[in-house]
Amino acid sequence: MDKIDAGAAPHTTESAMGDEAAAGFDVWRAVKTSLSDIFRMPRLGWRGLIAAFAVVFLGWLSTSLYRVQPDEKGVVMRFGQWVDTTEPGLHAHLPYPIETVLLPKVTQVNQIQIGVAPSAGAGDPQSGRGGQMLTGDENIVEADCTVFWKIRDPGQFLFKVENPELAVRTAAEGALRDVISRTPIQAAMSTSRQQIADETHALLQKLLDDEQAGVEITQVQMQRVEPPLAVIDAFNDVQRARADQERARNEAEAYANDILPRARGEAEHIRQEAEAYRTQVVNLAHGEADAFLPMLKSYEAAKDVTAWRLYLDSVDEVLKKSSKVIVDTSGKGVSSVMPYLPVTEFKTPSMPAPSSSATPAAPTPGAVK
Repeated sequence: MDKIDAGAAPHTTESAMGDEAAAGFDVWRAVKTSLSDIFRMPRLGWRGLIAAFAVVFLGWLSTSLYRVQPDEKGVVMRFGQWVDTTEPGLHAHLPYPIETVLLPKVTQVNQIQIGVAPSAGAGDPQSGRGGQMLTGDENIVEADCTVFWKIRDPGQFLFKVENPELAVRTAAEGALRDVISRTPIQAAMSTSRQQIADETHALLQKLLDDEQAGVEITQVQMQRVEPPLAVIDAFNDVQRARADQERARNEAEAYANDILPRARGEAEHIRQEAEAYRTQVVNLAHGEADAFLPMLKSYEAAKDVTAWRLYLDSVDEVLKKSSKVIVDTSGKGVSSVMPYLPVTEFKTPSMPAPSSSATPAAPTPGAVK
């Protein structure tokens, strides 16, 4: 029994190995059959090949069509080099990968805040000094502004400047510092804010055009111009003192503007009165001279008669002012003139009129009528 079993064991083992080999062969054949079914290409004729090539060629040609939206511009690149810029609409270029198109948005307005150092960290003591600038009168202010910009030339924007946004920020900060450095602090904080914004706009646009950045600055808006926080109280005191000085100056100018016109008016009035008096005196003098001329002609014609008449007129003018004059007609000189006593000086004041029932009063002794 043992011999029989020992002799039968090898035969049994060989049969099992044959079965396993047959099983392994069947699996491989099944896998191979499945793969061949999956990747089996249909047998096409020459017409089918032409049709397939035509489909592939049309699909390749379709990559040459592109549409540019109204808010975009097309930048055509040939093997990575900028060759053309197209306007909104439907366009075509050489198929990919010969030419490709970039579509930047040219109507989108971007904004950049100027005044805070972007490279300084939160704990950096220099972070609060990003907006500090030196004014024209050597004072320090903190100035912030907002710059609004958009793409003007897409080709220059994409290929002339490596980082357009950083370029705009750097140029804007330099332009703002340049304008602030030529402006006094008082004007920068009050009356010249819009002027600073306009000058910064013009200078910034010039700098970007010189660098061919392809950027258009639409607006520069000033946000804050004030002294540093550490000295703002002292600065406010100075400003109040300047305001008081300005108010006192205005009051003095108002007083001067009130008093000077009145003084000028009075001086003009006096001058006009003097001019009128001068004209009056001159005219009277001319009148008297004109009146003397006929008398001179009469004197030249009859000297004795005219002289006697003038003498009589003069004596008449003098004597008509006297109350009584006694003249000696003997003509023996001055000693013959009799002295006289003006009797009017000894007249007593007239008494009140007596009533009708009273007797008339007697005249006072010594009174001369």
